[in-house]
Amino acid sequence: MSLVILLNRSNSLTSALSTWRKLVISAGAITAATVTHGYHNNRIRGWPQVYKRSYQGFRTMDTPPDVFQGVKDRYLGVTVDGNQQDIADKAQFCEKLHKSLAFWRENKNRTIWFRVYKKQADWVPILAEAGFDFHHARSGVVTMYLWLPKDEPSNLPSYAHTLLGVGGLVINENNEVLVVSDKHAIAKDIWKLPGGYVEPKENLVDSAVREVMEETGIRTTFRSMVCLRHSHGGNFGCSDIYVIIALNPLNLETTPCEREIARVKWMPLDEYFCHPQVLEANRLFVRTYLDYQKRGLDFTCSSMVHSLLKKEYKLYYVAPEKDSNKEVPKL
Repeated sequence: MSLVILLNRSNSLTSALSTWRKLVISAGAITAATVTHGYHNNRIRGWPQVYKRSYQGFRTMDTPPDVFQGVKDRYLGVTVDGNQQDIADKAQFCEKLHKSLAFWRENKNRTIWFRVYKKQADWVPILAEAGFDFHHARSGVVTMYLWLPKDEPSNLPSYAHTLLGVGGLVINENNEVLVVSDKHAIAKDIWKLPGGYVEPKENLVDSAVREVMEETGIRTTFRSMVCLRHSHGGNFGCSDIYVIIALNPLNLETTPCEREIARVKWMPLDEYFCHPQVLEANRLFVRTYLDYQKRGLDFTCSSMVHSLLKKEYKLYYVAPEKDSNKEVPKL
């Protein structure tokens, strides 16, 4: 479906989303902590710490002294953390693992998760021989797993398989867009939007603001979501999602990051739309944002708290209100 058709349907989409939001909120599925068309960084002020709770619940499992101590989850799984175990040598580890597996099978546990740290690397071949496989790894620790049930196939989720990046679309009052040229780009001298990867536990908007500041020295505030790009076959064999976020500049003097950025400049929109070193996708990002603004569409972000999980999250949605105080740049 073309972008033109999608945009022509935006009024219907806006109406549908508005109805959906009213129904969901009235049904109690979510509770609005801040229902505004601005974005608030960090945790919601005034909310108690109880609202920061994970989706997965764990409880310490009662086990005999010759069985590895672990925590159980709601799926009848058991997670064993290597740092919480007192093991003298490999022989003791082998013996305790054998007794633990017998206990877990009798207890009808399903998945056994084992976190092995770098200092315990000699446990890895022992676990592998016992049937454990690798699930994921981070610096200093690898998590191995064993699916115990014989009468049902494994339905374990894959580990994170998609990288997440952001691009900051910053347009100033002079109808100029902020662009950079990377030092290590695949195609030399290409002008693009500043941006980069989202850090762990970092919100999309926070990431865009941070990346723009780090690469260009421009401080910004959130204006609107724009669009996203989804592709496959990226770094480490992962898929890739690239989210474009429009930001308002708070200063105009640029300071490029010497390590990553070769050039940074404010480029007039007229030049941007016809510059041979601006990729067509980047032109489309800006055209899409300007079209949203002309038609009063606000792809905004609100802080919400789930009424059951008591967990804060960010909701991105289309709101019909237009900020009449903002002058829309001309195409």
